[in-house]
Amino acid sequence: MVFRGLTVPVRIECDPETKQFEIFIETPSTASLLLKEVGVEKGSASCSETKIGNLTLDQVQNVVKAKRDKFLDKTIKAGIKTVLGTALSVGLTVEGQDPRAIQKKIDKGEFDDILRGD
Repeated sequence: MVFRGLTVPVRIECDPETKQFEIFIETPSTASLLLKEVGVEKGSASCSETKIGNLTLDQVQNVVKAKRDKFLDKTIKAGIKTVLGTALSVGLTVEGQDPRAIQKKIDKGEFDDILRGD
């Protein structure tokens, strides 16, 4: 996956005895990936009152795929619900609704036909 335009964490591990090192490129934060999907640089300063953009469920799934190796969630649904929590905290809506409402709909199985890979 290409993370052009995003700040990407880099980890360097050094062995002082052998002076060998390894460089690891990490995945950007979930919030950064969500903001990139919407095309904004910063989240809302007042996420409960000011919304900065709207995501589709497909965009949320893209973020879950990018972060899949870092999530402890066992299913795509659980990963999506985790990303929805981050969307709420940066001031985004999903499918025009509060992310909490989408989480409840996922629990009820309303998006089972859309959510792939579970």
